[in-house]
Amino acid sequence: MRASIEVADIFRAAGPVYRAAHAGHLSLAQLKVMSAIEYCRTAALGGHVEACEDCGQWRIAYNSCRNRHCPKCQGAAARTWLAEREADLLPVGYFHVVFTLPAEVADIAFHNKALVYELLFKAAAETMLTIATDPKHLGARIGITAVLHTWGSAMTHHPHVHMIVPGGGIAPDGSRWISSRPAFLLPVRILGKLFRRLFLTRLVALHEAGRLSFFGSIAHLIKRRAFLRHLAPIRKKRWVVYAKAPFAGPEAVLAYLSRYTHRIAISNSRLIAFDKSGVTFRYKDYRRDGADRQQVMVLATDEFIRRFLLHVLPRGFHRIRHYGLLAGSARKASLALARELLGVAAPPDPGDPDEPDDFHPPCPCCGGRMIVIEVFERWKQPRGPPDAPTTNRQKCP
Repeated sequence: MRASIEVADIFRAAGPVYRAAHAGHLSLAQLKVMSAIEYCRTAALGGHVEACEDCGQWRIAYNSCRNRHCPKCQGAAARTWLAEREADLLPVGYFHVVFTLPAEVADIAFHNKALVYELLFKAAAETMLTIATDPKHLGARIGITAVLHTWGSAMTHHPHVHMIVPGGGIAPDGSRWISSRPAFLLPVRILGKLFRRLFLTRLVALHEAGRLSFFGSIAHLIKRRAFLRHLAPIRKKRWVVYAKAPFAGPEAVLAYLSRYTHRIAISNSRLIAFDKSGVTFRYKDYRRDGADRQQVMVLATDEFIRRFLLHVLPRGFHRIRHYGLLAGSARKASLALARELLGVAAPPDPGDPDEPDDFHPPCPCCGGRMIVIEVFERWKQPRGPPDAPTTNRQKCP
């Protein structure tokens, strides 16, 4: 069912004025995201007409933009991704670990998204793999699925990485599976210290190589002394690493992943109203507990659009990554060894898809078969109400 208000409605109504007011200050990627969301599932992208072979019921289906920042296109992408990941799950507890950048670094990340987000991924993954391999802790090679989020619930800039980690790993010599304690994976204080050291060491190296850019209120950080002075306080602060107890089985892991892997800054379901006063939406205030955590915010339309566009990722940047046992070409072999050590059978080979190549969706009216009777190109409309594809019509109740 279509949400009563969509991000696309806001962009269509206020987008032209916003683009004109901020001409020269929006990146090409941001402009493309706005256009994609505005045109998604409209005649601008073309589509087709489907009709039922039995009752003659017909409907128009417009093409989707498939942009990864579009609220309407992430559901199908998430389902496809999850179907591929289901076979990777092991019959062990899974932990949820979150690495968050302090505000002082988030400001730098805003102007250097590709470099700093990449560094966030690498430092967090190396931290987990290093501490897990240490015999004083788990002493095993672990697997990690990591997802980058760049927003808080109110769409402010808040870069952090969510990780899903099996509760155990393979011994360094490959001889056995080493399980973590039931409700404990790795010590978060030690994770935080190593993450802080790895991240800051490499961030300083990027600055010394002249690869970082600084604008506006932090333009002075281009000078080395000012940059080091800016980082000095957070060298002594505790960097927050959050670890949650294991999920209740593989199904819960998949349910979690479906909420996090393809999430965007705000979903259409959180929008409440869009009028002259601005955009009203729901958000969570994590400083509060219980029912008070759910809050409502009103933002001026320009500010809403600005916050949404803060989270447009650099072109080609992968925000879902796999490390350790789940990395690259070694994934299948590592998972096969893990299952062997755990004494569980490999998941059945899905083989050919169950759906035939000529699969047609059922008619929403009578349950009959819907077939495509017309395809129309971008910026075109179907010629008119179609004739039924067969003479065997029956009127729907």
